[in-house]
Amino acid sequence: MVSIGPSFGKTMVVPKELDGANLTQGTARVAVRPGLCTRYVVWALQSQTSVDFWESSIGGATFRALNLGPLAETPIPLPARDEQRAIADYLDRETARIDTLMDEQQRLIAMLRERRAAVISTALTPTDSWLRRRIKHIGETSLGKMLDAGRAVRPGDELRPYVRAADVRADGSVNLVDLNQMPFSEAEMEAFDLRSGDVLLIEGGATVGRPGFMFESAPGVAFQKTVNRLRVGHQADARFVYWSMLRLYELAYYANHYGSVSFVHLTGEKLREIELSLPSVDEQRVIAAHLDEQTAKIDALIAETERFIELARERRSALITAAVTGELDVREVA
Repeated sequence: MVSIGPSFGKTMVVPKELDGANLTQGTARVAVRPGLCTRYVVWALQSQTSVDFWESSIGGATFRALNLGPLAETPIPLPARDEQRAIADYLDRETARIDTLMDEQQRLIAMLRERRAAVISTALTPTDSWLRRRIKHIGETSLGKMLDAGRAVRPGDELRPYVRAADVRADGSVNLVDLNQMPFSEAEMEAFDLRSGDVLLIEGGATVGRPGFMFESAPGVAFQKTVNRLRVGHQADARFVYWSMLRLYELAYYANHYGSVSFVHLTGEKLREIELSLPSVDEQRVIAAHLDEQTAKIDALIAETERFIELARERRSALITAAVTGELDVREVA
């Protein structure tokens, strides 16, 4: 069975318990001809050669899906049946080893992320000396400009780049490259500017409340209404506030707090009423610096592990392609 929808190319042998079941939309049945090794055909369809053939049939189509025609025309090398079995046995064994290794690395990443969350939680656990303050008492919030789709450009307006929710990244950085643009007046650019120390929070959707941090000012760049800007005053350290908002996000604060709403919006009113626990500003700076240092170390380990997994995936793909195309003689490496 082969997936032929947008995520085309996934293959599997139908297990006996599903014999006779109906196919869902987006899948195709490949009936292997008698005399061929089914497992070998499955591996051949996973080779980069097959993927490249399918990609060439799709070209620049807007809706990426694999048609039955190109699937049926997919060229597959067909060595003798005994060699097909040998290749399938080899790939079963070697890819299982790679898959086990990747699973171990994925578990390591999960442990590192748990460790990261624990470091943040421990550092932000308040003591009796910490004070509770609503965000409206430590800074100013602003929702970005509404999209002006279809509206005539006013005299004096200029196309300007703007940050939207998609530009607030999971790692807390904010993308400032290749941004979308829309018309802004000079007054709007002043109202929706982005300065060093601003905390940006996604306004709605699955990642509502996820924060990003502006390490530097971005002259000439504004922000759109899918993003809230929190500009902290002298009563708090902006980086400490970022970490506090990240902790709320990772604790699913918004889903739990507004759980009865199907699509949660972090409105300015809601944001301003959120309470944070704050030590003295000096202690905030020390804690923020500690979290920057410790999470950077953990993030480096996560990135290194992710690179290892990516290399293992590439190795797996190359191994499959080499085996089914005959570049690798499995009898010599068995």
